[in-house]
Parts: sequence; structure tokens; C-alpha cells
Amino acid sequence: MITGQMFRDGVISAANNIANSRQAVDALNIFPVPDGDTGTNMSMTIASASDDIKDMPDNSTIGDVSKRVASALLRGARGNSGVILSLIFRGFSKAFKGVEQADGDDVARAFRMGSDAAYKAVMKPTEGTILTVVRCAAEAAEEMAKINNDTLEVCTAALEAAKEALAKTPEMLPVLKQAGVVDAGGQGFLLILQGMKSVIVHNAIVSPVGEEAMPSKKAGSAEQAEVGYDCAFIIQKVRGAKESDAIKLRAFLEAIGNGVKVNEDANKISVKVVSEQLGSIIQTAVKYGQLFDISIKNLSEPNNEADKKEDEPKIAEPENDYGFVSVCAGKGLTELFSDLGADVVVSGGQTMNPSTDDIINAVLAVPAKVVYVLPNNKNIIMAAQMARDSVTDREVIVLETKTIPQGICAMLAFDETVDKQENLDAMLAMAGNVQTASVTFAARDSEVDGKPIKEGQIMGLCNGAIKFIGENREEIAFNATAELFNPDENNLVTLIYGEDTTEEEAQRVEEMLNEKFACDIEVSIVNGGQPVYYYIISVE
Repeated sequence: MITGQMFRDGVISAANNIANSRQAVDALNIFPVPDGDTGTNMSMTIASASDDIKDMPDNSTIGDVSKRVASALLRGARGNSGVILSLIFRGFSKAFKGVEQADGDDVARAFRMGSDAAYKAVMKPTEGTILTVVRCAAEAAEEMAKINNDTLEVCTAALEAAKEALAKTPEMLPVLKQAGVVDAGGQGFLLILQGMKSVIVHNAIVSPVGEEAMPSKKAGSAEQAEVGYDCAFIIQKVRGAKESDAIKLRAFLEAIGNGVKVNEDANKISVKVVSEQLGSIIQTAVKYGQLFDISIKNLSEPNNEADKKEDEPKIAEPENDYGFVSVCAGKGLTELFSDLGADVVVSGGQTMNPSTDDIINAVLAVPAKVVYVLPNNKNIIMAAQMARDSVTDREVIVLETKTIPQGICAMLAFDETVDKQENLDAMLAMAGNVQTASVTFAARDSEVDGKPIKEGQIMGLCNGAIKFIGENREEIAFNATAELFNPDENNLVTLIYGEDTTEEEAQRVEEMLNEKFACDIEVSIVNGGQPVYYYIISVE
């Protein structure tokens, strides 16, 4: 039988186990674009539950513990993989409702309900992913429960089936086979099951290795109370350092900290970050060179009631007819969306997907009866939808904007004189008419359409597909824009340049575009200040 104490400790063990292998799971992502990687998202998602249940008493029922876990996972879910994980545990919670201790039949039913919940949430389920792994685990658990209702036997059958299913994912998805890896989400889920097994079978919680266990970090407003360590230092670059090193370092720091500032010159990288993971920061930074002028300040103040009050979400009375929540990263983009009418801008994007709770709190802070949410990133849409379903005192409408230009165009289409459905239709139509190009660096070695991509190379994406690979950012930006721009259909291009790009560099792209398309093109330049992406480009 699985008691509430065992389930509680199992979740804590699972959180530690996937955190210990977080970077290895991230590395399984075959698409080389730097984003909110699977291992990081799943680790941070289950860490939110681990933090929430650690003080539950030993005599808690498995029904009570699983309910608390499901609630915490819902609030802490990040990225599509985190949302799917939260849905699996929601299924567990429904199966264990009212149960004091779970037997084999209860466990089998939990896997089945978890699998069903995950499949229902995905519009077009793809086999060879975490969905396959949890489904095969459920099928094996059900078969074993018919033969032997022993809890340990059912759990073992589910775990072994999950292993076998994961190993077969490359045969189901050609892109995995080509890259020589298994599915990252499936691997993350297996690590979670293995962490739980350590408690159920061996009565041992997996210990965190170093400081890899990730705390539940909010990716919301910069005004939130800071805890952890305020770190500042300078890295003297090693010989042979790559231009992308500072970008890669920033992407890592954005995932585990707040207030990140990374500035680079010919020989040095200056860094400032606030985070609870001091050890991980130092261990990662030394990979890029020697550290000098290190300054560390402990910002944490346990039991500070004033800080606790500042952390409490602000709930605004829904007085206005309409309001907006937008997700983006970068000071310039934040100001742009605010100028366009966004009531609350949630900080987040590729390297740091905000949690469901971040979006819920943002929605509740909007004083409107109808709140439109613009995720502006395909990996944030599911979390936004979960937030929508969790808010009851106002209507929440999620516009499935997948890029920053789509979000901007949608807001430009809003007309306060028409009703919500007319606005929704108009905003979706406007967002659908814009094309997006972007320029970033390869986060890992990869291969696309038979062409090898080396870590650190510059990539140009057209509507999400990698089209250009090279070394010069401006040439890549020009080529990606020219690929999308049709003089017979388009006339406006907006170059949104990031914090690692100068206005002068953006102007060179503008000059190249004007030279190619002459009077057929109007180019606007905007300082977005976004991390990771040198350019985000709108073609209308």
C-alpha cells in the first residue's frame, strides 16, 4: 500500500531526481533554438509541488497529499511539458480522491486517469512523446492489477513499461532517430517515476546533487521581493571564447535568477544576477573564464512578514469592460505592450516560461470583466489556458499568439467600441496576417534538413523554421526578412533589436532591405531589449 507519507516523500524525491538530471534532459531537445527547455520546465514545475507539501504531516492520506500536489503543480506549471506533467498528476489526484492508502487497483486507475487527462489536453496528440510513455505505463499497470493487485508489482510494471516506451520513441518520431536521442518529456517523466520508486521500494528520498535542485521561481514582475544572493562578478574570457558565450550564459541565468545583466566587450563579460542558486552560477560562470571582482550579498530574510505581504497577489475589482495581459521579455518590449494598452506585462519568453500562477496573478491584477491574454510564445499557450480555467471572477480569453509580432498586431486591432467576439475575431485575423522572422544562436549542435548546425552559429528563422545559418547576424537578419517579404503583398517591416544588438547594426539591416526592395518597403526600428534574440522581425 502507498501511504500519504510515501506519496509526499515520493514527490520530493522525484523533484530532486529530475533536478539532478535537468541539464541532461534539456540536452535531449533536438531543436537548437534556445528556449524554455523541457528538463528545466518539468523540474521547476514539480519543484513547486515539492516545496508546497514538504510540511504535510506523516499521517496525511494519499488523497489529501495528491490533491495538494495537483494544485501546486497546476499553479507552478511552466511550458507545455510542465502543463502536461501537471495534468498527469491531476489524474492521479482524481483517482486517489477519498483514498487513505492506495492499493494496486488505485495505482492502475491513477495512471489511466493521468494518461487520459494528458491526451485530452493536447489538440493533436503525437506518439513518441511523454504521452506515449505515460499511456504505456498505464496499460502495463492495468494489466498487472488484473493479475496481481500488489502495489509494488503494479508500480514496477508501470515503470518498466515507461522505460520500454521511452526507448522506442526514436522509432515513432524520425526526428528523434535522426538526432540519436529519446524524447525529452518522456525522459523527464521516467526520472520522476524513478524518484518516486526510490521511496516506495527503498524508503529513500533521492538527494539533490550540489545545488541543482531548482526552487520554484516566479518569472513575473521585477517588482517582486528579491531573495537569495545578489551576485556580481567579471569573467576574463578564455582564449578561443565564442561570441555566443555571453548569450548562452545569460540564457542560463535567466532560467534560474532575476535582474539578470550581462555585458560583454572584447576580453570581459560583466555579470549581475539575483538567485538562490549561488553554486550553480559560479560553477557555470567559470566555464567561460576566470572570475574577478566577485561581490555576493545575501538578500534572504526568513520570517519577514513585510516581505510575505509584498508577495501576496494583488486582486483588482473587475470594473472596466476589457483588459490585457501580455507576455514578453525585454524593457523595450514591455514598454511597447504597455503603450499599446496592456494592463499587466508578465516577464517571460523563450528562456524563462512563466508559470500558470504568474499568469493567474497577472489576470487578477487587471481591473476588467473580460481579460485577453497574449502568450506570444507557443510554449506558453497551454499555461495561459490553464490560468484561464482557474479564474472564476472574470472572463479570460486566451489569444493563441505564438510570436511577439502576432501579439503586437493583435493589440493594434482591438476596438473598445465593439463586443468581445468581434474583437477576438479581428485580433486573431490581424495576428494571422503577420509573418515573423527571428535571429538567434544555436544552443547546441544539431542538424536541420541534412545541414549540420554547430553550437554558437547564428540562425535565421522564418515563421519558426530554421532557414539560414551563418556567422553574421545582420546578413542573417536581412536574408530571413527578404525570404518572407513579398513586394506584391507586404510593405511594412519592423526590426525589433535585442539587448545584444545596437541600433547601428539594425540600421545596416534596414539599409540592405531598402537597397533590395527600393521604394516598395517601409522599415521601422524598435529597441526591444529582448534577451537571446538578436532580432525579432515583423513582416506585414
